Amino acid sequence: MATSSFLTGERAVVALFIARIIFSTPQSLLSESLSLSLLSLLALSVEISVDASSSLSLFKIRPGASSGIFLGAVALPGLMVSKLIQMSRAVSLNQVGSEELENLQLLYWVTSASCYTVLAYLCFIFYHQSDRKNCATSRCSLSCIALYFGVCCVSFAVKSHGGWCTPAMLLWLFSHGIAAVKLIQNILHTFPACASIGEALLVTVGLVIYFGDMLACTAAKSHGYFTASKVVTVAYGIQRSEVSVIIQGLIIGLLLFPMLFKYVLQILERVSLASSRDSADCHIRRSFVFYISLACVLIIAVPSWMQLVQDFHVHPFLWVLDFVLSEPLKRLSLCIYWLVVIYVSVIRFYNISKSSKIERILLRKYYHLMAVSMFVPALVLQPKFLDLAFGAALAVFLMLEIIRIWRIWPLGQLVHQFMNAFTDHRDTDLLVVSHFSLLLGCALPIWLSSGFNDRPLAPFAGILSLGIGDTMASVVGYKYGVLRWSKTGKKTIEGTAAGITSVLAACSILLPLLATTRYILAQNWYSLLFAVTISGLLEAYTAQLDNAFIPLVFYSLLCL
Repeated sequence: MATSSFLTGERAVVALFIARIIFSTPQSLLSESLSLSLLSLLALSVEISVDASSSLSLFKIRPGASSGIFLGAVALPGLMVSKLIQMSRAVSLNQVGSEELENLQLLYWVTSASCYTVLAYLCFIFYHQSDRKNCATSRCSLSCIALYFGVCCVSFAVKSHGGWCTPAMLLWLFSHGIAAVKLIQNILHTFPACASIGEALLVTVGLVIYFGDMLACTAAKSHGYFTASKVVTVAYGIQRSEVSVIIQGLIIGLLLFPMLFKYVLQILERVSLASSRDSADCHIRRSFVFYISLACVLIIAVPSWMQLVQDFHVHPFLWVLDFVLSEPLKRLSLCIYWLVVIYVSVIRFYNISKSSKIERILLRKYYHLMAVSMFVPALVLQPKFLDLAFGAALAVFLMLEIIRIWRIWPLGQLVHQFMNAFTDHRDTDLLVVSHFSLLLGCALPIWLSSGFNDRPLAPFAGILSLGIGDTMASVVGYKYGVLRWSKTGKKTIEGTAAGITSVLAACSILLPLLATTRYILAQNWYSLLFAVTISGLLEAYTAQLDNAFIPLVFYSLLCL
């Protein structure tokens, strides 16, 4: 029984994913490979300890989900090592400079250190709340933590001749780790029962990297005003595209906005002479403050930061308008096409959801197909414009979710009622995440593929795995599935086979199409088969949010 509970399908698939990455790592990335191995052992050890006890019951996780610590801890570090392998090929071919590789190495260490610190925090909780304080898993966890610290020190000492200051680097990593611990505590307590620990860990590390990158980039661009550490100015001072700066400014500004709005409301409550908290008047006044504050952030604060870190010469939003109109026929036609598809699909599916007995899971898969029809033509014909469009869509989703959560008049209740028509068991009234995970699942592989990319299918990882593979697996499994992967699960072997086959068929169509455009084909079919199979098996076995993890795993394997 103990062996069967240890060898779960999800853990086996994740172990194969990590093994494939580690065995593909060149000798020049030995320290990164070793640290990823230690991280995997630590994450597996912590997950086994947590799942075997109730020591982390202080965190209320999403019902029906396992802890997901192993998958959540290795997804982003594994992706970073895959990108390092890809970037090392580019450096050897003189396609990019060594500073790009150094920047990616620093991002890897930030990512892995954030994951390690959170895992160490979970170990600390488990050790102090568990009765089995001398168990083998605790000793394994402590050994992995000590070895990781040693690998960090040795790696930075070796690279110190290239400008990496070991004490400054360790302090930089430690600050990210502390921020990750504080953030995951905040997420799990602010949004109880909305995510598993693994899902919260994925979001936490992603946000810490994104915010840390923004702070370091700001320091690197501002080093004329003060002396910045060389690790900041060298590793974060690389050239960035205008589109990436605009997306980063918008997203981070909107993520910080709720805290600002809450602070403004507290100030107004203290200075307000009106004692009445009654009724509609107070609600409308709060909504008015919301819209004024949001306008100030988006029109003044966010563009100011954008112009600090990038020479736009004009207001960034005017730059966006000029960017769109630089190819008006193609880009405006795409915008009209997207609006028509969204309008027709949303209106039709919303009406069906209210009147039909169609299973909601099948109804939601139609949105996956809609994503394929919207994004594939744009990715082939207008990839840079699609990057910007994804950022704009994510910003709109964030604004609507903030309005829904705060019930801002007059849209709050309307947005809440509309979103409820498409939610599933992973969504709650407190937080609706499905539309975010679908959008980011399609967008992240495309954003990550900007710059050097010698794997033509990598940008399509999210669209293929979610829009085609996940959709076909769900539809075929629901209608024709008989053989289940487990006695308690709902996923069927027929559905998984259909998902894998459909993705391979789509790749066989897509590769010749890409050969007629700008791509040079360099996709090994054996590697492709392994990547498709692993992502299909992960969809079958995982109890985590598959829209978030499957595209990252598939993309990581396609980059090798």
